[in-house]
Amino acid sequence: MLDPEGSVEHQPASSFPKVLLIPLAMLLAIAALLLLAFSATRQKEPDFYTFKVVNIRGKLVSLEKYRGSVSLVVNVASECGYTDSHYKALQQLQRDLGPYHFNVLAFPCNQFGQQEPDTNKEIESFARKTYGASFPMFSKITVSGAGAIPAFKYLIDSTGEEPTWNFWKYLVDPNGKVVKAWDSTVSVEEIRPHITELVRKIILKKKDEL
Repeated sequence: MLDPEGSVEHQPASSFPKVLLIPLAMLLAIAALLLLAFSATRQKEPDFYTFKVVNIRGKLVSLEKYRGSVSLVVNVASECGYTDSHYKALQQLQRDLGPYHFNVLAFPCNQFGQQEPDTNKEIESFARKTYGASFPMFSKITVSGAGAIPAFKYLIDSTGEEPTWNFWKYLVDPNGKVVKAWDSTVSVEEIRPHITELVRKIILKKKDEL
């Protein structure tokens, strides 16, 4: 159609493509958000070092500080038949391998035979004065059953091994994954080779990175 000056009248461009572009952009945005959420979920997959616990002096601490090192997690007691042999061996292990590549992480527990009846302050004093314990110690807790703290629930779920007495031992690798569990009848010396092998791998890896 000609306008009064004889030129062709311009028709407005169709809005159909724009109508399509808006929902398409929304779909892409939603897909990107879902991808980010999925990635975040994968990154936040729990391991032992993602948990927070209370130390023996009542301060909330993150186990993240031990990431990159090997940990031997033990539910300790002061009045058990295994107390003397285990505390001596655990401190020797800490002295030989810790604290840069390895730590004993001791969790007092009064759940079995009421053999850890004292306060946190008394427990710490006993361990430090009697055995020279230099490894990290945490507040008295429940380690099995419905009342178990999340960190111990993770240890149990990872191994299928739930403590039934004092001085159960869980070996955790530098990435926070549980390697193996041993009950109180297994001595620290028996499991030392498993620990030293993991520590050796850390040292070799660090040498390779230099």
